This record gives sequence, structure tokens and C-alpha cells, in this order.
Amino acid sequence: MTELHHFTDALDGPVYVVTAAAGQERAGCLVGFASQCSIHPPRFVVWLSTANHTYRVAREAPYLTVHLLRRDQTELAELFGGETGDRVDKFARAAWRPGAEGSPVLAEAEIWFTGRVEGQIEGGDHVGFLLAPDREGPPVEGPPPALLRYGDVRHMEAGHPA
Repeated sequence: MTELHHFTDALDGPVYVVTAAAGQERAGCLVGFASQCSIHPPRFVVWLSTANHTYRVAREAPYLTVHLLRRDQTELAELFGGETGDRVDKFARAAWRPGAEGSPVLAEAEIWFTGRVEGQIEGGDHVGFLLAPDREGPPVEGPPPALLRYGDVRHMEAGHPA
């Protein structure tokens, strides 16, 4: 079986911060695997590592919020990608407000949407969460911002346990 290294090494897609809330628990993580997967009806899928605290919260969450980051928001990416919710309350260190069903919306992220979880898809060491968009942030004025991409955070050590 091939590992896809030559193929995936050429990719440099955007990274996302995905947040979730279930009961009184909040979680969020940096995600590199995500994509729109349907136009009509609109659907988006985000893939969460099964080793991740956010995955454990997301399994019970009715909604997830997906945030795009600007290229200059590496500190926010470091917080959500380099720390684990098993040890750190990331939301004590980032401005946010509760969105649909309490799903945190990060104040610094201009581009985001909240989606209702319609299903989960097993995918090896990640599980895909199929989202039906429910709410999205306001339109961004002017030209689209330069987005934070995988190449910008490739050096980051993941915060969740290995």
C-alpha cells in the first residue's frame, strides 16, 4: 500500500479552526483536512483526529463551527493546534462568543460558518463530520484575505497526545 507522500507533499491547502460544544464542555482544534463536498444542498466535511480532545466533544455536539484564519493569525493557529484541550482551556486565551447550540465562534476569525452535524464518516485515524451550514459570518469587505495554509504551520507540533 502506498503512503501518498509524493501526492500530499504537493498540497498546501488552507487550515481551519473547528470548535464544538457539548453540554458544558467546549473544544477546538486546528484542522488540515476539510472540504466542501456538495453544492446543492450545500455540505462541508471536516476531519478530526480520533486522538484529539475536540473529536471527543464533537461526537456529542449537534453543531460545529469552522473558521478560516488569515495568514497573520499564526498565534491563534498555535493555540488551537499546538495545545490540547486535555490540559489547556483554549477559550480562556481567545475571545469568543457562543453560537448555535453553544458552538464557540472565535472573535478574531472573520470568515466562519456553523453547521449542523448530519453524520460521521469513519476514515482511519480521522473521522469526518458532515455539516449542513446553518449560519455564517458577515461578508468580508474588499478582496479576500490571504489565508493561513498548511505550509505556514507545517512546523507546528500537534498538541494532542500521539
